[in-house]
Amino acid sequence: MPEEPTLRVYYDAVCPKCRRDRRRYERMAGEASAVEWVDVTANQARLRERGIDPNDALHSLHVEDEHGRLCDGLDAYLLLMRRVPRLRPLAWLIGLPLINPALAVAYRHGVRRRLRRQGRR
Repeated sequence: MPEEPTLRVYYDAVCPKCRRDRRRYERMAGEASAVEWVDVTANQARLRERGIDPNDALHSLHVEDEHGRLCDGLDAYLLLMRRVPRLRPLAWLIGLPLINPALAVAYRHGVRRRLRRQGRR
C-alpha cells in the first residue's frame, strides 16, 4: 500500500484541548497517517514564511497538504478526518452544505471563548 503524503498541521500546542485532540487523532490514525505537527506559538517565523498570520493560526487550525496548499478552520479538520477510515463518515456529515456553515460558526466561537478563558486574547 503506498504511503500517504505528509500533511503539515499548524496547531496551538499551548492549548490543553488541542494537545488532547492531537493525541486522539494520532491514536485513531495509527502509524498510517503521515502528519507533521507544528506548534504555532513556537514557530511564528515559519508561519509567516508560509503566509499565515500567527494570530490567525491561534484562532484556526491550519493544514498544509503535500502540494503546499493551505486550508484552515473546519476545512482543515475535514482534511485530517478524511485520512482516518473511522472518521470518514463524520467528515462526510460535517461537510454537508447545511451542517458545515453552522459548525464553522460554532468552531470560531468556541476558539474565541477558549482563548479568552486562557487569557490569550
